[in-house]
Amino acid sequence: MEAAAGHGHADPAQAREAATLGLWTFLATEVLLFGGLFTAYVVYRIRYPRMFHEGHLKLDRVLGSVNTLILICSSLTVALGIVAIRRGKVRHLRRYLVLTILLAAGFLGIKVVEYSDKFAHGIHPGTDIFFSLYFMLTGLHGLHVIAGMVVLGAVAVLAGRGMFSEGYHTPVELSGLYWHFVDLVWIYLFPLLYLVG
Repeated sequence: MEAAAGHGHADPAQAREAATLGLWTFLATEVLLFGGLFTAYVVYRIRYPRMFHEGHLKLDRVLGSVNTLILICSSLTVALGIVAIRRGKVRHLRRYLVLTILLAAGFLGIKVVEYSDKFAHGIHPGTDIFFSLYFMLTGLHGLHVIAGMVVLGAVAVLAGRGMFSEGYHTPVELSGLYWHFVDLVWIYLFPLLYLVG
């Protein structure tokens, strides 16, 4: 009874459903946020095609491609972690979560290199509409990557303390769902910014 009361629900299935509903509601608001910014990007791209084409040419497709590959790999490591805990393999879960966090750090490191290059060439958020949106979209996404790293780190710590098992791992699955959302946002950002000239 204590364990059930700790989750705030008498029924563990109900607690899982409530947590899942809460995350999906949060993700819906995130879709609206990024969707609005994507729409603004498309509207301004139609209005100022030359500016957006010239801005697009100043982005590093190779670094953008490497970052895309990194995030795809991080989605795989999160998925493998979820599979591991479903099989009761806590140690494997922790390894996969740490690997995901390291991949995320690599992603952010590449963004720092990209940003540094832009700043060194006098390109900053106020340069023009293209770069204002570029920095806004990639910066906001970067904040979500950092938030995901914190959440996955907390889940890894809790896993080390024996909080999760084959029978209970809802926070692991929900943090994985959030991470997949963060990756999916980048899957839309990459072609929008780097490939569509």
